[in-house]
Amino acid sequence: MRLGARIFKTGLAIMLALYAAQWLGLEPAFFAGLTAAFAIQPSIYKTYQTILEQLQANTIGAILAVVFGLAFGHEPFVIGVVVMLAIAIITRMNLESATIPVTLVTIIIIMGSAPNEEYLMYAISRFGLIMVGVFSAFLINMLFIPPKYEEKLYKKVVTMTENTAQWIRLTTRHDTNTQSRRKDLEKSKEELVELDQMYLLFKEERNYFMKNKFNKARKLVLFREMINVNKELISILTFLDDRENAYHHLPDNMQRLLSQQLDHLTTYHERILMRYDGKVTTQMTDTMAEEVDEGHKSLTDLFMDSYDYKEVTREEWLSLLPIVSHIVEYNQRLEHLDRLVESFFSYHNSDD
Repeated sequence: MRLGARIFKTGLAIMLALYAAQWLGLEPAFFAGLTAAFAIQPSIYKTYQTILEQLQANTIGAILAVVFGLAFGHEPFVIGVVVMLAIAIITRMNLESATIPVTLVTIIIIMGSAPNEEYLMYAISRFGLIMVGVFSAFLINMLFIPPKYEEKLYKKVVTMTENTAQWIRLTTRHDTNTQSRRKDLEKSKEELVELDQMYLLFKEERNYFMKNKFNKARKLVLFREMINVNKELISILTFLDDRENAYHHLPDNMQRLLSQQLDHLTTYHERILMRYDGKVTTQMTDTMAEEVDEGHKSLTDLFMDSYDYKEVTREEWLSLLPIVSHIVEYNQRLEHLDRLVESFFSYHNSDD
């Protein structure tokens, strides 16, 4: 079993919250630990961004809990109304949705078992426990195991590229299990959403030196384009999956050209990613460039000629149009990504 950084940080935050509550003489200390578990954030910037909002949201929850507790008691119905009001106010104030769980904990802790005497002091004590948990999570997030989203993002891009390229090669050669391919394709589409989320987390990471900020800005542009290229690649596989039967009924020369060009482009794609990782040190060879250019010209010429010379019907030609369009777009995006990688290394070397 592998313990990730998020699991480790959650454990540390709970431990710190419990010790801090005991040291401050606040009881029961497990309330602080419970809050710390909810308050852990996935990135340092997210931690800094939400700490003030956590304070605002918890203050709102505590005030509502005290006012309604004094006015209407602690019946479950009253607690439910307070919870709804707190969520509505937090949403109205455009505070982070991540603040809501901790606010609900605040309300329930204050209202769920409040004594009849010295109610205000009891509420303040419970609010103090909540904030001990929030600040414990904040400190752990700031000081321990900063997440390496750049590394995770790159590995995920490479894995998705290799997997999708493999399925495209198998599909164009009529050598694939349809059920397995579709299962993998659906998984890849879900992973695209995860890629976008991971990109945002990487974007939120802060650099405190000017040189690092410029370097980070270039990487953001690079990774955004890497993700866009992968989306185009998955669009090609989706088309082949949706219209596999129509593809298999194309003329042999058309199928062969499509397969060859996709082979050239996916190899080109994988090489660009290896170039970014430093596994290759030069741009693609003249031979590879000629193969890509020649394949592009041959494919588009054959596609146009196939309609002019009635090699395919109008319906078949129209059904083929999207895949040719996707391949052309994929080619253009790869060229753009290649230029971005070369530009990145040019600036990177000049900075060094």
